Amino acid sequence: MSGLLSSGSLLRRNPRLLQVPPYLSFLCIAIGVAWLLLLPLDNYSRRTYISENALLPGQVHTYFAGSDQNVFRGYKREVDELVEKSNAEVNDKLEEFFKASGLKVARQKYEYRSAGETYSGENVYAILHAPRGDAEEAIVLLGAWTNVEGELNKSGVALVLTLARYFKRWSLWSKDIIFLITADSRAGPQAWVDAYHDTHQKGIQSLPVKSGALQGAVVIDYPFDHRFESIHIVYDGINGQLPNLDLLNTVVAIASGQMGIGASLQKMWQHKDSYKDRLTTMLRGMMNQGLGHASGPHSSFIPYHVDAITLQPFGEGWEDEMAMGRVIESTFRSLNNLLEHLHQSFFFYLLMQSNRFVSIGTYLPSAMLVAINFTIMAIFLWVKSGAPSTTNSKVASTDKKSGPLSIIQEGDAKALIPKQILEETEREFFLPLAVVVGSHFLGVLPLYLFNHTPEIMLPSVFFIFAIVNNIFPFLISTALIRSFNPSHQQYQLIKAFSLLFLGMFLSSLATLNFSLAFLVGLLAAPLTYVQSFPNRPITTTLFVILLSLLTPTTVLLASSFYWNLGVGEVLKEAAFGWDVWGMNTQVVVWCVWWPAWVVGMIQLAGKPRNEKPKPEKAAVKS
Repeated sequence: MSGLLSSGSLLRRNPRLLQVPPYLSFLCIAIGVAWLLLLPLDNYSRRTYISENALLPGQVHTYFAGSDQNVFRGYKREVDELVEKSNAEVNDKLEEFFKASGLKVARQKYEYRSAGETYSGENVYAILHAPRGDAEEAIVLLGAWTNVEGELNKSGVALVLTLARYFKRWSLWSKDIIFLITADSRAGPQAWVDAYHDTHQKGIQSLPVKSGALQGAVVIDYPFDHRFESIHIVYDGINGQLPNLDLLNTVVAIASGQMGIGASLQKMWQHKDSYKDRLTTMLRGMMNQGLGHASGPHSSFIPYHVDAITLQPFGEGWEDEMAMGRVIESTFRSLNNLLEHLHQSFFFYLLMQSNRFVSIGTYLPSAMLVAINFTIMAIFLWVKSGAPSTTNSKVASTDKKSGPLSIIQEGDAKALIPKQILEETEREFFLPLAVVVGSHFLGVLPLYLFNHTPEIMLPSVFFIFAIVNNIFPFLISTALIRSFNPSHQQYQLIKAFSLLFLGMFLSSLATLNFSLAFLVGLLAAPLTYVQSFPNRPITTTLFVILLSLLTPTTVLLASSFYWNLGVGEVLKEAAFGWDVWGMNTQVVVWCVWWPAWVVGMIQLAGKPRNEKPKPEKAAVKS
């Protein structure tokens, strides 16, 4: 008897089961958020540790001191004299310095075009061939001429030149060392690393000289002259990718353990190891990961599975450039010990502070729960859409008079079950699929528009799109009502297909970019409960206001005000990320989140047609 009843039929015919999915969906969202807030606690996070024993961080004696400080000061004076020079003149001088140290030098020109602007320059780099190696592996030491803030990286460049001269004197290197000075911190590193792996686009010059496979990269961002207090480690990569955790742990162990220098993350200059500071550090890291932009020159290396970080001295203290040089020397000595690429530690993690983290197995359920809520509601709506519009009370009463089902023979059981339980109402797929698929294809329009509009026109184009964006769903809804007059079932299927796609995509995205999946899922959560309210104008108005506040355009505008940036500047950076870095955050926003929002607004403005109840069928006699 039980085999005759499908699970979907049971769900449709049981009023109590039909009430569970909406509450279960809300519970998933609440637990997902609560799960995230529990992560900074000691019971859910762990202390960092070195997984790769070959690194041996802080186990060597460093010799960078004494006379090397005079060399550094000499190079810094030379860099100061090059401030007003052109990029070519600067590289001419830098090339002389590298050649004087006995290194092989090469240069590379590049040119990018994005948002109507041209980004061009020339990189210069030198290769120290390892006396004990076979040129199959290399480590990169990078110092951009200007840092991410546009400041002259004078101490950083001088330190790269000094370390190049210093490293040349040692015969212990088993890996080649590449000393790279890029024209800027954005386009230059990307052009160089693309050309190194032969994936560069037109306008990027190929590298005349190369070494082996890159095992790691360290960037020096040191724009000031005074002494510093601690080291700020920047590790976020493009599209939320992160370097191997062993690299960060190595630098922290060397700086704090061997050199006695503090290390901080995510601009938390004074970390008190409290719950609030841990949570703030974690949320800042999630925001950078979710945005998917390059946080420094190191970010360009990470997509090529080259572990890289940026070191930024900060504060007022008694540490000088020699201390910074010793940290880098010891880090390179550790990387020089590697017999294989860093792989044993974590590539997916959230850091609470420099010595505490959460691995993917602990934090992933929070994003998955938020994504699952969409899938639960999609299945619930699918089942409801197949429910018959009326029930047959006569059949039910006939069943009751027939006696207990347990005493009926198996052959007669099927005849006594109401057909509404065994059968489903025929679903009309074409219109719901056309609306959902069409909405996702429309996402290509803003994606193309904002990535190919000149900078000067970006603010105007954005505000025009924002106005059209708030009107467009109502126009589509009106056209659907006049042309197709959708039924209640079709509206249910429209919402079911949209939520199903959103849940599937965010579940997959959570394993690659947890932060972006969690943020989009949280902002799209109200779409779970959106439906047509034809006779409740106040409820409809409240939902329209809520969704209007959570549209991608409104969130983008609010974020611009929060960070004190212009909308045009934000869109320009996004276009640069798309054209140069290969950033794909825009795809998620305009081809996944925005279409789901459009479908939700169409649901709110919809008016299901009134269907006449189907005539009751006579009970089937046994």
